Amino acid sequence: MDLKTNINTPILFLIFSRPDTTRRVFEAIRAARPRQLFIAADGPRPHKEGEAERCAECRRIVSEVDWPCEVHTLFRDANLGCGPGVSGAITWFFQHVEEGIILEDDTLPGPGFFRFCSELLERYRHDTRVMAVSGSSLPSRLSEQSEYSYFFSNWDYIWGWATWRRAWKYYDYTMTGYPEMVKNGYFGANYYSPYERFYIENSYDRSYYSNKSVTWWSYQWGYARKINSGLVAVPVKNFIVNIGLGAGATNTRDEDRWNFFKFETMQFPLKHPDFIMHDRKTDDEIFRRHFTTPTSRIKTKAKELLPSFVLNRLRNSKYGISQ
Repeated sequence: MDLKTNINTPILFLIFSRPDTTRRVFEAIRAARPRQLFIAADGPRPHKEGEAERCAECRRIVSEVDWPCEVHTLFRDANLGCGPGVSGAITWFFQHVEEGIILEDDTLPGPGFFRFCSELLERYRHDTRVMAVSGSSLPSRLSEQSEYSYFFSNWDYIWGWATWRRAWKYYDYTMTGYPEMVKNGYFGANYYSPYERFYIENSYDRSYYSNKSVTWWSYQWGYARKINSGLVAVPVKNFIVNIGLGAGATNTRDEDRWNFFKFETMQFPLKHPDFIMHDRKTDDEIFRRHFTTPTSRIKTKAKELLPSFVLNRLRNSKYGISQ
């Protein structure tokens, strides 16, 4: 059950306007020969020259299903954007299936990806402590030394991932109830470093207070997962390479920052962790290594010196929040 066989797990393929990356990821899906394939495409933006033609080419590419497969399509005429467009497509997917794998048009899967996701979807199908399975993994000393095939994280790795309808049902793009959560201090005890605190607070604030203009859906998913105490199973070997970094990307334009990803080999059968617990040490190492810089750490230390009422005033002023 790998790249060269038929897989029973449904796949959602999210495409838009990049024929070159769409073709490469579609070829990987074709090699896996899924029995169910769902394809969702956002509509072109009228003001973008040539985008309608590129969108049409992407849709033509994914029409080349030449293996026994039940195909479902959601091809939008209007453009919803990376936030509502992607999250809406995932919701559509789970209106039809109980569990599945999600790939975007720039997340190229390597050997072992489909097998890993399928096996963990089955293993944790009814375990509500686990809300997602990742196919990508960031390098860390602790994960490389692990005796297990994966660890449980409190971060989302959405470059090739999988989940269940039972988990996605909690997703709310508008993050209803977020101000009340902040007001009551429910997040306060859940940060394991000041760097993580300010990173998450900023991401969630922007996702909620600038909801109509943000170009992502994933922080809202992280919020839904956190308030339901859900973990993510993350492999110690990386299965995904992002082939869409750079100028054509919406949220990952810094190609130099993320170009270290490579396909790694996972040994099967999998070695499952003995406990389903958040691996805080590995999460902390990965966050510090890949999501902070010396400059950002200095800024965080400076913020820590400010009284909480000053921080609250600055935040309220930034987002126009009434006192």
